[in-house]
Amino acid sequence: MSEIQRITLSLPLRMGQVNCYLLRFGEEFALIDCGSKNRRRELTQTLAAAGAAEGKLKAILLTHGDFDHTGNAAHLRRQFGVQIGMAEADLLMATEGEMFTNRKQPHFLVRKLVPLLFGFGKGERFQPDFLVSDGESLAGYGLPLRVVSLPGHSKGSVGYLTDDGALFSGDLLENVKGVGLSTIMDDLAEADISLERLRQLPVEKIYPGHGQPFAASSLP
Repeated sequence: MSEIQRITLSLPLRMGQVNCYLLRFGEEFALIDCGSKNRRRELTQTLAAAGAAEGKLKAILLTHGDFDHTGNAAHLRRQFGVQIGMAEADLLMATEGEMFTNRKQPHFLVRKLVPLLFGFGKGERFQPDFLVSDGESLAGYGLPLRVVSLPGHSKGSVGYLTDDGALFSGDLLENVKGVGLSTIMDDLAEADISLERLRQLPVEKIYPGHGQPFAASSLP
C-alpha cells in the first residue's frame, strides 16, 4: 500500500487552492500534479521535508495540462532530474502554454489573460518525458499505478489508480462545497461518460484536484 500526502497550494489572486499528491512507495516517490509557480518554494520545501530528494522522486504524473496543475513541472525536472508524464491530448498545453488548444474557444480576452495570471511563460513550458494512455500500467517506471482516461474537463484528462483503490481524479471531480463534477467543464457529455466509467472501476477513495478527498460511495 502506498503512503499518500496531500499538498494543498494556494492559487494566484485568491482563486482558491489546488491539490498535489505525494505518493511514497517504499523509499521512492511520485508526485501527482504540481501546482502553479506562485507557491514553488513551498512545494519544494515540502518535498524536501518528506524525503523526496533528487533520486528519490521517480516521476511527476500530470492529470491534465492546466497551469495550476503543471506550473512547477519544468522547475522540478531541472532541480531533481525527475521525469514528467502526461496524456498526449493535452500536450500543446505543456509545450506551447496554450490552455485552450483542445477546448471550446473562450472570449479573446480570456485566452490572453489566463496565461498572464498563471505565469505559464517559456520557463514553465516543457516536453514530457513520456506519454501515458488509458489502461496503461506504470509498473515499468517503478510505480504501481494504472492510467484511467477521464475526459470532460479537458481532452487529455486522466486519473491514476492504485492497486488498493485510490484514484487521483484531477479536475473531473471536486469536493470544495460538496462532491460533484468540476464547476469548470469543457465537455459535460464526456464528463458524464467518465463519471459512469468510474462507477465500474474498483475505486475506494477519490483524491480530487480541488477540495477534500472522499469515499467513492459518495459519487453523484
